[in-house]
Parts: sequence; C-alpha cells; structure tokens
Amino acid sequence: MPVPLDFAFSPIQGLRRDRTQRIHSLFRADMGRTERPADAYCLAHHALEGAEAAARTGDTATFGWYQDRLDANGIALATPTAVGPRVIISPDPGRMLRSSISDTAYYVLGPDTTAASADELALTTSAFDTAARHGFGDLLADHAVVTCLLRRKALGDTLISWAITRLPGTVYTDHVGAPTVLGRDLVHEAGHNWLNDALASIGCTLDEAETFHSPWRNSPRPAFGFLHACWAFPLTMIYTARVLAETTGSVRRFLTGYLDQQRRLLETTTTDHETALALIPHPVLQQRLRNVYAEALTL
Repeated sequence: MPVPLDFAFSPIQGLRRDRTQRIHSLFRADMGRTERPADAYCLAHHALEGAEAAARTGDTATFGWYQDRLDANGIALATPTAVGPRVIISPDPGRMLRSSISDTAYYVLGPDTTAASADELALTTSAFDTAARHGFGDLLADHAVVTCLLRRKALGDTLISWAITRLPGTVYTDHVGAPTVLGRDLVHEAGHNWLNDALASIGCTLDEAETFHSPWRNSPRPAFGFLHACWAFPLTMIYTARVLAETTGSVRRFLTGYLDQQRRLLETTTTDHETALALIPHPVLQQRLRNVYAEALTL
C-alpha cells in the first residue's frame, strides 16, 4: 500500500473548532454533536448559508428547520465510506444557486435534499475507497465531507469540478461513472479545500498584485490561484500515478494521457512556484506545498 501523504496541519484544527463554535453560537446551540469535527465544521457552514438565505427572504419555516438541525440533516443523509460517513447527493445543476458568495453555482443542504441514487452512492463510495487505499484518506476524511455529483459525461469529455470557500469540505463535480476518475477529482477539490483552510488558519492574505503565468489557464493568475493550481494538480498527479496499475482499457488510457499532460504543464512553473511560495509567511506550510510539488515533478 502506498505511503499516505501527510495532511496534518495543526492550525487547521483550531480554525475548524473556532469557526464551528461561532456558527453554533449564532444559533444559540452547543457543539455537543456526535459527528467528527471535520463533519461538524462542513455541515455547520451549510446550516449557516441555508439559514441566512431563509432569513433574507423571510422564510421562517426554513430558518427554523436549520435552527433545529445544525448539521443541515447531513448526519441522517450520510453514507458509510472508507473515510467515514459522507453526504453524497446529486442536485439538479439547473437548480443550483448563484449569488455574491461564489463565482460559481453551488448547492446548500436543505429540507428537500435527498441522497444520490444507489448507483451514484456505489460509485462515490468506491472512489473514496480507491483514494484512501492510495494515501489520500486523511485528506478526503477532513475536506470532502459533502459530494455533489453533477453531470454524467462520457470519458474524454471536459469534466468540471469546483469548491468554494464559503462551504468548506464540499465538492462539486461532474463524473464519468468510473471510480478511479472520480477519485482523482475528489482529491483535486479536497486539495483546494485543504489549502483554503490552511491559508485562513494562519491569517495569510496573499498579495493580489503580483501574478504568475498559469499553464492550466494559459493566463496570468494572482499568487492565490497559482499556488492553488500548483498544489491541487500535483496531488492529482500523485494519485493518478498510484492508481494506474489497477486500471485497464479506456480508463487507463485516459488517466495515462492526463498524467502526461500534467507533467508538461507542471514543468513550466518551477521558477515561479518557488517565488510564489516565498509569499506564504509560514515555513511549515511552505514546505508542505513544496514537498507535494517536488514529488509530482518526479513522476
């Protein structure tokens, strides 16, 4: 079994505890819940966003629903997986929300939320199991608590996935029905969630004035976006290299092509990556990002 990557970063634990306590205090409730701290942290943000939206529209019934369910009913919806109970849903992409809290569409757990279909639950459970077996269990346990499966696409189509800072621990992603491919995208977005929390936990606000060329977007990006790419894509490269041996046929060809492409892109960022890392005022976090980046360069 591959050696698990080290995702422990103590400031994140403090951030998670403090933010969850503050959200629960807004509802005048205790933290005496049964879910894991990472689950409580993620689900509390869903309850906060849902309650805030209900309050803005004067929907007292929905506001009261969240007040009684600070986990946004996530515990009842959860499915057992190799990384712990996960909320796996499949919202209609056409009915997802858009507002000032995010540049992309998003979905908040609410009274009408139901679990994904049996096939989708099996797919995602298998994806979590695959990623955990290859060293990413801790990352997904803490930073992919809610998975929103979006569009089913054909292998080779462009797959879109994202995460937003206002809903930490939540992943939105298309899929192709292959657990190894979905595992890759869960790792990618959980990586974004991890880095969002890591930067917030040390109070790091990166200078937006300095930009770096992103080969993934073929355009200049501020340090925040550039460093995110230089962390999340290397994680998926490491994951992909580890799972290739257990794939066959079209999935193997797809993942092999993906890894080849990422190697070429990453190699163009070496000088800028070290310059951008210097903007993070925390040596331990710097080194954590450097280690993953360096491992990906060896693949």
